[in-house]
Amino acid sequence: MASDSSTLFGDVQVSFWIPTVALTAALAIKLPSIVRLWRDPLLRAVGGLLLFACAVFVFAAPSTIAWTNRVTGVPNISAPWVYSLITALCASWLLLIIAWRNGLTNRSAATRRATRWVVSVYVGVVVALWVLFALADAPVERLRDLDTYYATTPFMREQILLYLLAHTVACAITARLIWNWIRTDGLDAWLRWGLRFLGVGYATNLLFDASKLTAVFARWTGHDLDWLSTDLAPSAACVSASLVAVGFIIPHAGQYLHEHWRIRLRHRHLRTLSALMRSVTGGREPFTLRGTAELRLIRRETFIRDALLQVSRHLDENLRGRSYDAALALGAEPARAEALAAAVMLLDAIDTRQRSPEADASPSGPDTAYLLREIQAVSQALRQPDDIEAVRARATAPAESAPA
Repeated sequence: MASDSSTLFGDVQVSFWIPTVALTAALAIKLPSIVRLWRDPLLRAVGGLLLFACAVFVFAAPSTIAWTNRVTGVPNISAPWVYSLITALCASWLLLIIAWRNGLTNRSAATRRATRWVVSVYVGVVVALWVLFALADAPVERLRDLDTYYATTPFMREQILLYLLAHTVACAITARLIWNWIRTDGLDAWLRWGLRFLGVGYATNLLFDASKLTAVFARWTGHDLDWLSTDLAPSAACVSASLVAVGFIIPHAGQYLHEHWRIRLRHRHLRTLSALMRSVTGGREPFTLRGTAELRLIRRETFIRDALLQVSRHLDENLRGRSYDAALALGAEPARAEALAAAVMLLDAIDTRQRSPEADASPSGPDTAYLLREIQAVSQALRQPDDIEAVRARATAPAESAPA
């Protein structure tokens, strides 16, 4: 049964380089903010977490373990080195939670005390790992099964148990606090989804600890469950790290894509009004092939507002008022009725200007604040010419002949 399980999990084992790539991508996304706002303890904690997580998977790969042992000339020296990186990663989890819970402005004595406690405890664990390795006798190099191979060896046994307990405690605390945070009201949707991935990722890390500890305890009692440590645990760690990386990426990537889509949608919605304004100016807004979406939106909005100012002297506020009443009578909501009324007034002003361009020299017309402010709503209204014609017909018809 143990052999079959080992084969099964060996077949589905996730490559160490997959989570490394995911974590590196998350670090690259966060790096500009970390460099720009280095004084922010939250960003420093996130940067440290992602950096240590990448280092863990780079140095825990069997090929890297063999290279480290060969370069240093010390068999199994990768063990305390990787365990130290895992311990530093655990400390970064807890420091991240402290920064999340207290924020930038709450630097109380309790916060500083908690930070010092985490740093001192986990630094002590790292020192103990190296002391125990120096006292142990581990001459046989093991690239994949060191935890179980040396599970009963004096000092190596304590070293393995120490790093696993430090990892389990940090993972359990982090997962619990993240799941509590998810239930907080008022969270951004993208942040909530990111926290869910983080919560699942840290919970999956507990499977890594359970697999390792079970395999070690089995060795202590004379049983062989090494496949839990050599096959299941690494797979769980890879899946966990990938979920954690996705959890950090989602809030930033999601918010960026949402904002980018909103800008493009706004630019597209202004297309109708922009096309109408070309009949006023005889041209169109400047176009740059490599311009960003934000720049193209700004240029279109500027072009439309400049063109609106050219027809402002021909705007008929009385027609707008009648059109607003007509739109309400036709069943439009107040906001839509106002947009339809503005569209009717604007089309009438453009027709008037084309018939008598010399009227441009007359005194200034009515206030154009609504048109300049609500160009999106007016452009949307212009996309329903049938509704505009119905409102115009009702607004311009004599009172006694207005349709019921």
